[in-house]
Formats: sequence, structure tokens, C-alpha cells
Amino acid sequence: MKNKFVFLIIFGLSSLLASCAQMNSHPMDMTQAVQNAKTRTDHEALAKHYEATAKEMQAKLQEHKKMFEQYQTERQYYGRRGLDMEAMCQALIHFYEQAEKGNMDMANAHRKMAAEIK
Repeated sequence: MKNKFVFLIIFGLSSLLASCAQMNSHPMDMTQAVQNAKTRTDHEALAKHYEATAKEMQAKLQEHKKMFEQYQTERQYYGRRGLDMEAMCQALIHFYEQAEKGNMDMANAHRKMAAEIK
């Protein structure tokens, strides 16, 4: 029981730190950049940014898929702790899939906006 509590604390803290950490530091405020995008070039630049972020998410996704496969193939070595790690990897896989999809959706939307501007 104590191990579960320690794991949950560590998992919670690492999740908090990961959510606060920036994948890429931006010299500009993205909200402001999106709101100020008026030209074709602005929208294309935003699309490139979102595509680059989606690639980062894809790399993280692949990393966690490999970890998940490792935990599954070597679960006898991890015991109950391995089940916790598998669950964490599954959650992160889901998170990165959604993040990749969201960034690609934003990239496609900005590409469409850029195409509509004459």
C-alpha cells in the first residue's frame, strides 16, 4: 500500500512538472500570434509551427510505445510496479496521440486559411 502511495506521489509530481515544462520555448505568445495572423505568410508560419510540434509529439508517442512494449514483454521482472508503469505508458500514449492530432488539426486549419487568402 505504501508503494502505491509513493508511486502516486511521484507520478503526480512528474505529471505536474511535465505539464508545466515547455516542449519548445517560444519567443512569442502563441495565443497572440494566432489572433494576429492576417496574412498568408502568418498562417503558413503557424501551420509550420504546429506541424513541428506534432512531430515532437509523434517522437514522444513512439518513445512511450516502445516503453509500453518493453513493460509488456518483461512484465515478470517488474511485478505490480510493472502494471503501474504500463498504465502510465498507456495514459501517455493516449495523451501524445491526442496532442499530435490536435496540432495537425491546427496546422491543417491554418493551411486552409492561408489558401483562402488572396
